[in-house]
Amino acid sequence: MKYALLVLFLLVNICAVGQKSNVFPGADEQSPSRAQYFSWINNCNEGPTEAQTLINLDFFKWMQDEYGMRLDIYAFDAGTIDGKRFYGSTDSDRFKNQFPSHFDPVYKKAKQMGTRLGVWGGPDGFGDTPKEEKARIEQMVSLARDYEFELFKFDAVCGALRPEKQDAFVQMMTEVRKHSPDLILLDHRLDLGKGKPHSTTFLWGGDETYIDVHMANKTTGTHHRVAALSRGHTPDLKRLTEDHGVCISSCLDYWDDDLILQAFSRSLILAPEIYANPWFLRDDEFPKLARIYNLHRKYRNILMDAKKLPDSYGPFALARGNEKQRFVTLRNLSWESKKVTINLNEEIGLDESRIVEVRQFHPTEKFIANAEYGKSIEIEVLPFRSALIYVGKSLDEPTILGVNYQVIKDNDKETVVELNGMPGTNTNIQIQNPKFQTAIIDGKKQSKLSTGKQLKITFAEKKIKLPYHRKLNEFTEISVPKDVDALYEATVFSADNNALEVRSIQRSGWSSIPQVKKAQQAFFEQDVFINKGIWDKNLFDGDLKTGLNINHKWNVEQRIKGGCFRLDLGEIVDLDELRIIVTNEFDLQPQLLAEGNWVETSTDLINWTKDAYIADTNANIKINKPFRYLRIGYAPQRIVEVEGYKNGKQLNSKNWRASNLFAHADKMKAVKTWKTTFTPTEMAKGSYLCVALEGKHGVEGAYAAAKVNGTYIGAPDRAVSYQSNTWEYVNRRSDSNYTYYIPLEKSMIGKEIEVFVMSYDTEHLDFKPELYITTSRIPFEKKQLLLTKK
Repeated sequence: MKYALLVLFLLVNICAVGQKSNVFPGADEQSPSRAQYFSWINNCNEGPTEAQTLINLDFFKWMQDEYGMRLDIYAFDAGTIDGKRFYGSTDSDRFKNQFPSHFDPVYKKAKQMGTRLGVWGGPDGFGDTPKEEKARIEQMVSLARDYEFELFKFDAVCGALRPEKQDAFVQMMTEVRKHSPDLILLDHRLDLGKGKPHSTTFLWGGDETYIDVHMANKTTGTHHRVAALSRGHTPDLKRLTEDHGVCISSCLDYWDDDLILQAFSRSLILAPEIYANPWFLRDDEFPKLARIYNLHRKYRNILMDAKKLPDSYGPFALARGNEKQRFVTLRNLSWESKKVTINLNEEIGLDESRIVEVRQFHPTEKFIANAEYGKSIEIEVLPFRSALIYVGKSLDEPTILGVNYQVIKDNDKETVVELNGMPGTNTNIQIQNPKFQTAIIDGKKQSKLSTGKQLKITFAEKKIKLPYHRKLNEFTEISVPKDVDALYEATVFSADNNALEVRSIQRSGWSSIPQVKKAQQAFFEQDVFINKGIWDKNLFDGDLKTGLNINHKWNVEQRIKGGCFRLDLGEIVDLDELRIIVTNEFDLQPQLLAEGNWVETSTDLINWTKDAYIADTNANIKINKPFRYLRIGYAPQRIVEVEGYKNGKQLNSKNWRASNLFAHADKMKAVKTWKTTFTPTEMAKGSYLCVALEGKHGVEGAYAAAKVNGTYIGAPDRAVSYQSNTWEYVNRRSDSNYTYYIPLEKSMIGKEIEVFVMSYDTEHLDFKPELYITTSRIPFEKKQLLLTKK
């Protein structure tokens, strides 16, 4: 492909002598997509380093070796050479500190993987003298000539292109494309003037996709990515635009639904495209990431042409492919499952054929049917999910009849498939067109399968009688309960104000895979991340150089009504003295040294007692009683350590947690309350409650919590996300349609669960709470099928 583009580039330029407007900008609407990762949010404006980049590339090399996933482009984002509001140089001390061997080690490692590099920057940087202009041109040309760069992302954040430098820009890009004729130039909010023909894409809608930071839900939903799944079509279904890819850094659940739409619905010139921190996924999610990339690469040559489907297919339904093969993307943006009828004819872009294969690739893989052309197939699309359906001639794909499954890996030696079934069910499975030497399920050989015969398998565990996703009882307005403050405290104590990335690693856990764990550690061990003080664990690490800060990024006050410092010991602890350590008087603001204050402690969130202390850089607070919960009526700017002592001995603080942005209960006066109850008789794996607040309730104007047999249960998660001490930019705030998420446990079966919604905004009381139960994933039981090839 690269050489074909080179020939085309040369022909265009030969024919365009004297016609500067005739430029081939690296790709056209019929160019196959290129799979990309870019590093924004892995680092911020300080830029990446050679060491961290090599660790990240090791992750992608592992993905390639383990699952066959190939990355076409690895793009450096802000701060590599240029930065926000400045133009840099590869000759600068700053660049040399970050990349002491220039791009040579990174280029060498990427090339071994078949991956090329890209970089973020600005369109100018030509200086004010001919010498400076020449140096800038040579620098950018050298990236293509010496390092085979395939992408430049030029962004107005760095600076505009001065009109008098448009000719220099044209000269630069003309020289660059002599070495990399297929180089893609992303135009983010720029006026390039004469240089416009060199631009490959434009930024679609100006949107960035960092979940709950730059993109957040506008409706209620089962997860945080409803807004991402709600994105429609690009203008005229153009592929030479940039949708900013799929951010994998915050609010990770249902990232794959998001990526399916990015890769197979929009299928832009950069697809599949992810950025930030894919190493934050769970270890069991990496096969799905690779599968999406691999499927797209395998079929990308037919994914250029698209056809909008009728409204009956649901919002923004699309079919891509040719007259023999169509990939249909569907989505459901509602609380109830939808049945979609796909007509196997010209309606989806197929020409007449005798037999049509229908299979599903997402959310699970499933062979549906070999159907006659012109017939119809009904597909269920789950609430707030996407679906990928293939219709057309028979595919050379692993196919297990009679069961939902997920391909884990498929190479020349073996195929590994995860078989999925609902608990307590059984089914007959069969391999279509068997070409395998052995078939092994969970370690046991199954000769029937390898010879093409049916095999009955059973998925253990008790059968689930009720739908795992369903609406529950209606809410009723009640008088504000006496323990309304305890309900509020249950939720804010269950939640946190850590960076969204911290919440992601806590969701997924630290990896057991060395290449993944190193990438995780490289992120969290960055000096910039540590110094920002955005993880409460810094208070319990014994290090006076780390702490928990109030993040005033972009001069936005993050504290809600002044904030409140909260400490949860995880259990009731008998403690004599608590030491809250800061390093200077300014850290105590809004309090000052030598002022008297008090902390409040409680064992049950209902009864609180006060203990006085004098503010100092080492506040020694005499408590002398058992407690679990502690709060201070304000939030200090920075605390570096919290220590507890009993009989002069420091206590283990491994399970202690803290927060600092939520309002104190005294500043949250409930004015309206709703309640509903239900008693679960069974519990699907991964079940949680969704408390959906339909309508306008005000910013931080309504909260939800529960009681189970009198025990307070908070909502540790919410869309849009609770306020955080942020890594890159401040959280998105919303005044309507919050959804609170309350996890359920099997120990709650048979117990009455009371769910409460409390409203605190007197001007926005006309909203309706609704309650649903759902699961974090389809609650399948799983078996592993290993097929060794002949």
